Amino acid sequence: MTRLSTAEPGAGAVTTPRRAAPAVALGLGIVAVAVLFAIDRLAPTLFSASLPTRAQDGMTLAISVLIESLPFVVLGVALSIVVQVWVPPGVIERWMPRRAWARRAVLSLLGMLVPVCECGNVPFARGLLIRGFSVPETLTFLIAAPIVNPIVILTTHQAFGWDGGILVARLLGGYAIANLIGWLYSRHPDPDGLLTDRFRGTCDLVVNEPGGRGRRSLTQFIIELRAVMPALIIGSALAGAVQVLIPRDTLLAIGSNPVLSIAAMTALAMTVAICSNVDAFFALSFASTFSPGSLVVFLLVGPLIDIKMLALMRTTFTTRALAGIVTIVLLSAFAIGIGVNLLA
Repeated sequence: MTRLSTAEPGAGAVTTPRRAAPAVALGLGIVAVAVLFAIDRLAPTLFSASLPTRAQDGMTLAISVLIESLPFVVLGVALSIVVQVWVPPGVIERWMPRRAWARRAVLSLLGMLVPVCECGNVPFARGLLIRGFSVPETLTFLIAAPIVNPIVILTTHQAFGWDGGILVARLLGGYAIANLIGWLYSRHPDPDGLLTDRFRGTCDLVVNEPGGRGRRSLTQFIIELRAVMPALIIGSALAGAVQVLIPRDTLLAIGSNPVLSIAAMTALAMTVAICSNVDAFFALSFASTFSPGSLVVFLLVGPLIDIKMLALMRTTFTTRALAGIVTIVLLSAFAIGIGVNLLA
């Protein structure tokens, strides 16, 4: 497997386009505030709490998501540096199968050795790409890791045990979805085209960075934090804002319907942005009113494509690639949820 190509200076080297991220973030913030005031004025009975209370709740939720995720992001960056800088070339590759499907199957289990949540897996996956693993292989790891994580397995078992097949459905479903995505994107005519220009520029900086391992490690640590921290902050803010814009009672009211409950828990999973290491206990609070299939969908969708995760993945993958991933995850999770409800 070859490393991502780098360009020679003056020979079409990748240049990182100047971003207008601050202006976009400010614009989104203004729109969110305007929506809050409009709802409060036009539909005052929609929410039981006042606007200042909801705003404070949204801020609290956003900060809690950020604080909860930050240690895992730093750990993921550190593990990424170990993979890129300190593990000698060929050590990992030597133990990988030669067949593409077998490589993806093994990489999808690598998350069992990486005890970080979905936030930390993004910088680790970036390290795999820079090291030379293909985009389909890296996507297989990235999608599977938040679910086959050993901490996630333990907490899910602690919350649900073996009742209703929720634990088994989550593990097998996550593994199947990850390998399905890996296989589908392995058929893509230009897998490297799924990566953003900014990430390609980062690859050039890392690969061509002079100096010893210590200097390269420090440089890579700064580069990765600069890449993922803005996305993490924006994702956390969106997660908090969405939760105060969507009435929770609206989602809970349809929990008893076997199909609508899946749709409700899907929406909830994408908005609350709870760390996969503890989301099982959050889902447990809905066990008495929601179907087992909808709980499985929540436990599958949340770690893979919640708002925070998508913001982090956007630092590496194009919008079109993320749209495809979201579609596959939603359709697969819906089918698995319906299957669990039929068997329950």
